[in-house]
Amino acid sequence: MKQQFGIWLVGAGGGVASTVAVGLAALRRGLIQPTALVSALPCFQALNLTPWDQWELGGHEIRAANFFDGAQQLANSSRAFSPALVDQVREDLVRWSEQIRPGFLYNSGQAISALADSRQSRQLDSPRKTITAIQEDLRAFAAERNLEKVIVINVSSTEPGHDRSLDELDWQQFSTQLDRPDFPVPASTLYAIATMELGFPHVNFTPSVGSNLRALRELAELQQTCHAGRDGKTGETFLKSVLAPAFAARNLHVMSWVGHNIFGNLDGKILDDPNNKATKVVSKDALLGNILGYAPQTHTSIEYISSLGDWKTAWDHIHFQGFLGTPMIMQFIWQGCDSILAAPLVLDLARFVGLASQLGEIGELGWLASFFKSPQGASAQEFSEQFAQLRSWAERQMSS
Repeated sequence: MKQQFGIWLVGAGGGVASTVAVGLAALRRGLIQPTALVSALPCFQALNLTPWDQWELGGHEIRAANFFDGAQQLANSSRAFSPALVDQVREDLVRWSEQIRPGFLYNSGQAISALADSRQSRQLDSPRKTITAIQEDLRAFAAERNLEKVIVINVSSTEPGHDRSLDELDWQQFSTQLDRPDFPVPASTLYAIATMELGFPHVNFTPSVGSNLRALRELAELQQTCHAGRDGKTGETFLKSVLAPAFAARNLHVMSWVGHNIFGNLDGKILDDPNNKATKVVSKDALLGNILGYAPQTHTSIEYISSLGDWKTAWDHIHFQGFLGTPMIMQFIWQGCDSILAAPLVLDLARFVGLASQLGEIGELGWLASFFKSPQGASAQEFSEQFAQLRSWAERQMSS
């Protein structure tokens, strides 16, 4: 009897994926408390969320990397968690690492392509061939692990901005061009297509375009499946979405908001490329005007500092005007471990999206907006309003 669910991670050898694996294994074994897991809050306990021991892991990776090696590096180099914990869950990490398949390079940009190991990556000569190969891997994972459903979550590196000619194509126009070797569709979108054509849910935890296209919204409707994204909201932007509404509610005029970010992991290395960085900056900088109702001067910088490893620091400078026109300043510093902040949200998304899929929800899951910087299917950017939407959805399920 099929009971288990699968999480398929695109970018399975990265820090976020490895931390997801350590966290899931530790939860399955009762080794940790569910701290930082939204789905563990009391208000969601009556939901029929899939227990941790019914999840399996697999994924795609373009480098010679896996869950166990990634976990060891995070434990020993970045001190993200205890090496002893990695030893305790070693059996699960090794078993799940056997489910990692060579990933796909297609319009991923130079920075990502430069990371690829030729023995661990594939580059086929058309989008449709790439989609078919991805689907073969997903089907094999589901069959080998006897899984009811596979949820594909993209936690890979940020792609450069996509070709804007893709934005207005409907699914029929889009699909007829997938056999063209020169069709400028990026890898993140190919993964989303492959997933949704199989009727599986898709989650984009990256700033890459993924399923955020008219054609893919139509595909989700046609295939009767659901999807969510975009760009996990873990640190500085999370605080912006909490603080900016406070300035608006007190009628304090924000004149400028500057954010400076430094971090040293693989994501930071990729974002050192100006083309990839531009995609991320847009995602981090977009919410202030939405929340405040006007556009203050903003500047967001992201710098790669290799010595920091998986740790990141954000320094924000807010210049605002108060009563009698008096200018004042608020500053804050946010320091955290990138993968430790992201991994619990990935696990939460798997549980919430898994339940939504079981309930037959179709299309963009806008009620998951609190998890994303650029939420699809939602307009609200205030964190409290976004979280209220998640609670309202849960209350509807529990009362039905």
